[in-house]
Amino acid sequence: MTGTPWQEWTAADAAAWIRRPGADDDKYRRGVLGVVTGSTEYPGAAVLGVEAAYRTGVGMVRFTGPRAVRAAVLLRRPETVVQAGRVQAWVLGSGMDPGRRTFLLQGDLQHALASGQPVVLDAGALDLVGTHSAPTVITPHVRELATLLASREVRTSVDEVRADPAAWAERAAHELGVAVLLKGARTHVCDPSGNRFVIEASTHWLATAGTGDVLAGILGALAATHGEALQTDATVLTHLAATAVHVHAAAGKLASEAVGGGPITALDVAEQVPRVIGALLARA
Repeated sequence: MTGTPWQEWTAADAAAWIRRPGADDDKYRRGVLGVVTGSTEYPGAAVLGVEAAYRTGVGMVRFTGPRAVRAAVLLRRPETVVQAGRVQAWVLGSGMDPGRRTFLLQGDLQHALASGQPVVLDAGALDLVGTHSAPTVITPHVRELATLLASREVRTSVDEVRADPAAWAERAAHELGVAVLLKGARTHVCDPSGNRFVIEASTHWLATAGTGDVLAGILGALAATHGEALQTDATVLTHLAATAVHVHAAAGKLASEAVGGGPITALDVAEQVPRVIGALLARA
């Protein structure tokens, strides 16, 4: 592991990674995100992730999931496409239980991983890290990272990871060979190449159900809009991950300010994302 200090990721840093659509862009050139998320137990995870992806500025979302989950996604975002086709990035695993994957779902996940496109592995797909070679970022919280490392015969515990998240995020990046976004009040983003970024939570109201699904959608959208760059430089995904955390945090702050500093929901956060994106574009 390197001795490089952790860099605070700022709005100025994030602004450099927001892609503004041009006159020659269409919905395909702006980026198509493939999403395999949600379950009959947690359909909202899919709805929130797709919502956040659109709010971030992706050109199209292709969603794959159970019929009832597809219906929920389409009810909220009727522009979503449920037919298979080419994508520039994937979000996999939000709202899934890895112990309850059906044969059909396993096939959908393997198809996505075999595509060679950049992948965001969240929640119920974290265990799939290392089964493919495309640029990958995992998005665990402390307990999920401890469980994942233990499954790879790395001796650790939830308390140890919580006590030193920076060190364990970096350890995971080297052990697993992927970018790591370790969620928390201070979110740590790093990769095996030595990039190390940290972002402070803007409000602790973000610690509520579904906000992780929103973060995954934001990150997936950013990856899809930078699909071409990611084909030649996997470390782009690390910078996009830090940018996604900044956007997520800033949107959470705006959502709370809109209700006088009070509590917020995940959907509140997603709905503020366009304001954050617009402010970042104004800085660029």
